[in-house]
Amino acid sequence: MIVGLALAGSALAMTLIVGVRYVLASGAFALATRWRHPGLYAGLDAQIGREVRWSLASAAIYGVPAGIVAWGWDNRGWTLIYRDWGAYPLWYLPLSVLLYLFAHDTWFYWTHRLMHRPYWFRLAHAVHHASRPPTAWAAMAFHPIEALTGAVVLPVLVFLIPIHWAALSVVLTVMTVMGVTNHMGWEIFPQFIWQGRLGAGLITASHHQRHHDEYRCNYGLYFRFWDRLCGTDRGVGRFKAPAAQSLMADGGGPRVVAGLDRGDAGKPA
Repeated sequence: MIVGLALAGSALAMTLIVGVRYVLASGAFALATRWRHPGLYAGLDAQIGREVRWSLASAAIYGVPAGIVAWGWDNRGWTLIYRDWGAYPLWYLPLSVLLYLFAHDTWFYWTHRLMHRPYWFRLAHAVHHASRPPTAWAAMAFHPIEALTGAVVLPVLVFLIPIHWAALSVVLTVMTVMGVTNHMGWEIFPQFIWQGRLGAGLITASHHQRHHDEYRCNYGLYFRFWDRLCGTDRGVGRFKAPAAQSLMADGGGPRVVAGLDRGDAGKPA
């Protein structure tokens, strides 16, 4: 009875943590969007409301297994999360982060492709693609079935791959930041990153935007490895500027907005 209450309390606490993390991260980048590209989310209030509701529901689905595992780690020694800095060589710290990100990216790529099969798309993934265009609030806007496929990743990995709690915090930070920024509707990273050598292997908003425009490509989360290997990488997309910024310049041509491209990246399949 006591253990059950403790598990329930930990699950509730983790749900609140995930929910607050979502609100703070998405809210911060939404404010950055308002400052950097005023009007980009104009007319999307109803859509953003749906994104927030789905995301908060997802927070519970992510929070419950994470809370249970966190309690087991702290009270029963579950998992391979370690506290002692000397338990593994220091070079293993960044390696463990990369291992977790690659494992997560691999799981995401293949489950994401599954979600684009007609049955699973209609059942679950259509919720996420209802955001057209996606906003900073769409990062966790998933149907519960899809949220469950994402919620199991870290709780399973911590039983398989040793990781220091600080390195795990880095993984969670990367997950949060990339999940939000890849859906903002504009590129936050400098051009030399997403169009340079790093961009050839890493996924940013420019790459993920094309997935939301064309659907049948660019399925990865952090890395372009699986997309390139499986022939589903179609390169970076282009962003649509808001109507408020689509006025014609004095010379008759479209007014260029920094960080946005006037071109259409394609229609959904």
